[in-house]
Amino acid sequence: MTVLPKPTSGALNISPPGILERVHEWVTTVDHKKLGMLYIFSGLFFFLIGGIEAGVIRWQLASAANDVAGPVTYNQMFTMHGTTMVFLVGMPVLLGFGNYLVPLMIGTRDMAFPRLNAWGFWVFLFGGLLLYFSFIGSAGLFGTAGAPDVGWFAYSPLTSRTFNRGNNVDYWILGILVSGFGSMATGINLVVTILCLRCKGMTLMRMPIMVWSMLVTGFLVMIALPVLTAAQVMLLFDRFLGAHFFNPQLDGSALLWQHLFWFFGHPEVYILIIPAFGFISEIVPVFSRKVIFGYTMMVIALVWIAFQSMSVWAHHMFAVGLPPSLNAFFAASTFLIAIPTGIKVFNWLGTIWGGRLIFHTPMLYAMGFIAMFVIGGLTGIMLATVPFDWDVSDSYFVVGHFHYVLFGGTMFAVFAAVFYWFPKMTGKMLSERLGKWQFWILLIGMNLTFGPMHISGILGMPRRIYTYAPDRGLEIWNLLSSIGYLVQFVAIVLFAYNLISSLRNGRKAGDDPWNAWTLEWATTSPPKDWNFNPLPAVKSRRPLWDAKHPEDPDYDYE
Repeated sequence: MTVLPKPTSGALNISPPGILERVHEWVTTVDHKKLGMLYIFSGLFFFLIGGIEAGVIRWQLASAANDVAGPVTYNQMFTMHGTTMVFLVGMPVLLGFGNYLVPLMIGTRDMAFPRLNAWGFWVFLFGGLLLYFSFIGSAGLFGTAGAPDVGWFAYSPLTSRTFNRGNNVDYWILGILVSGFGSMATGINLVVTILCLRCKGMTLMRMPIMVWSMLVTGFLVMIALPVLTAAQVMLLFDRFLGAHFFNPQLDGSALLWQHLFWFFGHPEVYILIIPAFGFISEIVPVFSRKVIFGYTMMVIALVWIAFQSMSVWAHHMFAVGLPPSLNAFFAASTFLIAIPTGIKVFNWLGTIWGGRLIFHTPMLYAMGFIAMFVIGGLTGIMLATVPFDWDVSDSYFVVGHFHYVLFGGTMFAVFAAVFYWFPKMTGKMLSERLGKWQFWILLIGMNLTFGPMHISGILGMPRRIYTYAPDRGLEIWNLLSSIGYLVQFVAIVLFAYNLISSLRNGRKAGDDPWNAWTLEWATTSPPKDWNFNPLPAVKSRRPLWDAKHPEDPDYDYE
């Protein structure tokens, strides 16, 4: 039988700390749970800022020949929106959940390197704030030229001193460079923790899929982010030391930057989506009341996706004039990566099929994730077809595609995770009524925003333009997208209200409100500083089932 510690309550009668003591405790903490929550709430804060920037973009594009934001402001908004959502929202929120949950799920007391963990968070936060310090330049301070305006991809020659004599690009480089060190520290910590600190009996093939997803993500972070860091250092050399890595007028190569950036950029897509796969793989079985279908194939698919994600980067570059043989290779590789991705979708559907489904809010978001991610994946397969990609490259079709993947995919999974693990983190339940309203409003708003972008892209609307002529047949599709943004905004306001009101007045959750199976639900809600006392020992992939049903003849999950 699985040996689990009983949740323990505090025995000492100590007066609650004051506000300064609480702030000091959070600022100086090395506890993985507090650091995980700091990552998550910092990411949600930047999500609010990035959402406001998206609002400026949609306001400007709501009608033809609009003049709400000029070209300079528009370029700054879409640069900061993309950079924020990728580097300051997706990565910290997902790695924050990994920080919080991995030690609990593998039955240990903390991350392998607690101080490195704290350093990683504060470095990330400083990098994010450094990026936003660039806005001070709009007042002419420090010789800057306002926020960066080169896109989140910062293509050469837009980043050269010829085009950008101010320091806004330098803020972009240094902000992402510094925050990247924090992400790399977290990736290293996750890998070492998972490989070295699992509790007794937890073999690799008994780990939750969520833990596997964080292990794979940690390796991807360690491989992909150093490439971007090296490219940013080369760009700094170009701008300050007279190097010409990316200047084609002086025997440099603008395509070199694209190769380096997208060698990071496409694994980055999977850094953002693989943890989401882990969330869904934990939530779907619990609310289907069935063990995950095809555990071994799920693990193989995760590793396959991570490995192959490093061989598809140039499908972002089909329109730059690569040789046909390279186009054919990267097209084939992109088609091939759809196989392990499809395996995961069919595993989730196989888990749902015949299950006793419980449609609480986490399950609704998990189902929404599957549907939206499949749509984004299918349009991705369309873009892997080189002639079609030539036709819609740098159009709003691509914008619609990656928002279905990264918003309909990653962010829907994040909302599912918040509703699922919020009780464990806080001891309070989020409102189910508000959660379901938020889900349906967000689902409608998301499709209303990003669905029409596919049509406007096919009709010829290019990306990265701040206005368009009124005679192109694009007005209705852009107006629908802008209305969809407003619908999404209502859903996010509901979510914020739900969080705040539930923290103050939410129903007590208990230790295991979902009748779940993984080790984090064996602790108190919220868990004590030490997580487990004594450390647990497990004998299967569902240790809580063993503890709740000791009379049940064991099942063979090995």
